[in-house]
Amino acid sequence: MSSQMSIAPRQALNPRQAETVQRLWEAGLAELRETGHEALTIRVVAARAGVSPATAYTYLASKSHLFAELFWRHLTAGDPPPVTGATAVERVQATVRATTDRIVAEPALAAAVTPALLGTDPDVERLRLRIGAELVRRFETALAGSEGHDPVRPALLDALVLAFSGALLQAGMGIFTYEHMADRLEQAVAVIVAGNA
Repeated sequence: MSSQMSIAPRQALNPRQAETVQRLWEAGLAELRETGHEALTIRVVAARAGVSPATAYTYLASKSHLFAELFWRHLTAGDPPPVTGATAVERVQATVRATTDRIVAEPALAAAVTPALLGTDPDVERLRLRIGAELVRRFETALAGSEGHDPVRPALLDALVLAFSGALLQAGMGIFTYEHMADRLEQAVAVIVAGNA
């Protein structure tokens, strides 16, 4: 993946613009960690990145766009979780655990992304679709197994993505913690996958 693809800009970027956007992402994440999502403003992020608010708004449509972008970057950073486990249930549970552990590693971002992804901003919608596609890819890979021999039924895949999305929403609403999300999902996965074997 190129550096321009990893930042998912709204427009093609030259190297100087890409550096500005990178500074905005870094400043946004640092500010989010320090102040939380409710107090964060794009103006403060811009100042922290050393750019004008007008420049920041060239690349960021809103706080929700910033949070969704940061979440996408965090979720997809590094290598994808390995496919481990002898059965489809074990593989999907391992995928759920690895994905949830990645989310929990940035608690302020986890708290910010749930309300952000519910927004109607076109840039948020674009990222919401990319995040959803990444979850589908991970579950599809886990269901098929490392050799890709097991057929993946669309309804089963949909059920897993819906369960994960619902758990993310419930954790965001405070019904349970992000730390408990994987435990809850592992139980749900066992029911969903075993019941559809």
